[in-house]
Amino acid sequence: MKLYYVSCLSLPTNKAFGITITETCKNFANKMDVILLIPKKKGVKKDDLFEFYNTDKTFEVKTLNVLDLYEYRFLGSKIPLIIKNVTFSLSLLFLRIKKCDLIYARDVFSLPFLWFKSRKLFLEIHYLPKKDKILFFLIFFAKKIIVITNFLKQDFIKIGYKADKILVAPDGVDIDEFEKIKETKEDLRKKLNLPIDKKIVLYSGHLYSWKGADLLLKVANNFQNILFVFVGGMEQDIKKFKSEILDLKLKNVLMIGYRPHNEIPLYLKSADILVLPNSGKEKISKYYTSPLKLFEYMASGVPIIASNLPSIKEILNKNNAIFFNADDSKDLAEKIKFVLKNKEFFDKIAKQALYDVEQYTWENRVKKIAEFVKLYS
Repeated sequence: MKLYYVSCLSLPTNKAFGITITETCKNFANKMDVILLIPKKKGVKKDDLFEFYNTDKTFEVKTLNVLDLYEYRFLGSKIPLIIKNVTFSLSLLFLRIKKCDLIYARDVFSLPFLWFKSRKLFLEIHYLPKKDKILFFLIFFAKKIIVITNFLKQDFIKIGYKADKILVAPDGVDIDEFEKIKETKEDLRKKLNLPIDKKIVLYSGHLYSWKGADLLLKVANNFQNILFVFVGGMEQDIKKFKSEILDLKLKNVLMIGYRPHNEIPLYLKSADILVLPNSGKEKISKYYTSPLKLFEYMASGVPIIASNLPSIKEILNKNNAIFFNADDSKDLAEKIKFVLKNKEFFDKIAKQALYDVEQYTWENRVKKIAEFVKLYS
């Protein structure tokens, strides 16, 4: 039996879903043959994926022909995406997949096409397509579904999906990437060209509005002797941030920009405080997100300050992090002061997070999914 992981998302990418897909395939491949089916990407070879994510070739990658009109997205926000999904799904029809093979999909649109290939069809989904009635209907082609938060599970139950057919499997982390770092904080800062004599408050990840990174930028003005470091972000978002830094006349903010994922543990372990400032203004942030950075923060052994949102509190608690009121810059500033003044206490909190994150490895996540779909029975 083989496992086909099917996704219409283009890889490689510096977005988080690329890491989730790659790590899931890699860990499934420890037990069985895995084939990742993804759209063909212009100018990208399929082996580039392994180099980009710095991982061994433990699974096979097959790229399927699609009509990708991303360059013509001015036609309408959905038209190029619909065309890509349709052509990807049609390409799936020409594949030889045995009825006994298992299909693990990250793509709702392709479900009916895959259903004709194998009834062992499972879906991992990170949102509820309420507004799109077609996608809403297609979900029921999946035998079981995997979601990333309890709130998302409750939403699927409300629309008629059976509770015992839904698994909550939050995202994960590769703890080995952190444990293999033997340098001291001082050595890491020298290596990364970061100041040794300053306290560092760090944010890692994208700079979308609901991620709340702009809130941390506003807080920076209250701490001239602390360096605020931002690692990650798309080019257009970084430009916007740099413009805000100039407007606020901030001299204690460092924009690192995008870094390869294998470098992120170095930056996290070099910090004094890690901030997870998700906004509570959007539902995706409040209820439906399972940020990779959350688990990476926990694995770093550095104190975490996080928004007190339901999605975040599914993983973090008062014993392994300190919370601030979401979207409240004053409260965030107070919590930063509090952590810096109580270093010994929050070092213990960070150690608890380090212990708690062991249950959220990618390996454990895949084991949980395998048991749920009865992969080895």
